[in-house]
Amino acid sequence: MNAIPDVRHPAVSVIMPVLNEERHLRGAVQAILAQEYAGEMEVVIALGPSTDRTDEIAAELVAEDPRVHTVPNPTGRTPAALNAAINASKHPIVVRVDGHGMLSPNYIATAVRLLEETGAQNVGGIMHAEGENDWEHAVAAAMTSKIGVGNAAFHTGGQAGPAETVYLGVFRREALEQQGGYNVEFIRAQDWELNFRIREAGGLIWFSPELRVSYRPRPSVKALAKQYKDYGRWRHVVARYHEGSINLRYLAPPAAVCAIAAGLLVGAALTPWGFVVPGGYLAAILLGSVPAGKGLPLKARLQIPVALATMHMSWGWGFLTSPRSLARKVIASRRPAVRADAAAS
Repeated sequence: MNAIPDVRHPAVSVIMPVLNEERHLRGAVQAILAQEYAGEMEVVIALGPSTDRTDEIAAELVAEDPRVHTVPNPTGRTPAALNAAINASKHPIVVRVDGHGMLSPNYIATAVRLLEETGAQNVGGIMHAEGENDWEHAVAAAMTSKIGVGNAAFHTGGQAGPAETVYLGVFRREALEQQGGYNVEFIRAQDWELNFRIREAGGLIWFSPELRVSYRPRPSVKALAKQYKDYGRWRHVVARYHEGSINLRYLAPPAAVCAIAAGLLVGAALTPWGFVVPGGYLAAILLGSVPAGKGLPLKARLQIPVALATMHMSWGWGFLTSPRSLARKVIASRRPAVRADAAAS
């Protein structure tokens, strides 16, 4: 006889796109396997072409627990990894986790409950940055402060309710299959694009502060700068892909880059008054770092302004230099949203 499915605790597939995650992969998987959830679970790790010990650690995890599996992702690109893991998994609930994300103990149980209560196709919560050294503590403080990321609910918290997109996400498999998975042209912002299609098809995306994932920040200024330059670059792609999706929060960093550059040029070439703008920005991040660094060691607090400036300037530069050719390529790959009745016909 076939086992009767547990409606209260449906089986869950956790998918992980992984590339060069030797520092955090074991801890991330252990946090999944230790979930306080009564339903069946599997973990599918999509392995990109890492240059560190990621593959070796993944092989150890597979040997240690039969719930863990791997699938290759030769492109190394996140959306391709996610699609490969989705295709290799089997359960009706799909939980996305990154290789440097640590789920809170009741994350999956809470997400499954919220899917049932809200009728949403995807639920997500707070990306709670936590560091392991002074620099990472500084970045985490910057990433969870309004002066660092504005009013983004998945960074700073907020009221539960419908959202444009959420961090990571816990999906109904039927929603993923209906939309054909992630668009592989979106090297970044693939979550936003998929959630956009789900919403266009009439589905609900739900944010809840009950859901919390501990996130490990980038370990250096260079890595943080690249991360935020990519964020800015792809946010401009999204703005060109979907007119009307931009707002003042997204325009603030590129405006700051332009204003500071103009101020420095005017100050150097014409009048010292030009330095008022970059000086004002410096004063703002110094003052803003004081409440952001409350409770942190002195070395971490002193690095918060560096983290803030790196995030703002890199994001703004990425936005300003985002090539139209990239947006045209992505727009050409646009997938129309698929409604449930159309998918069934």
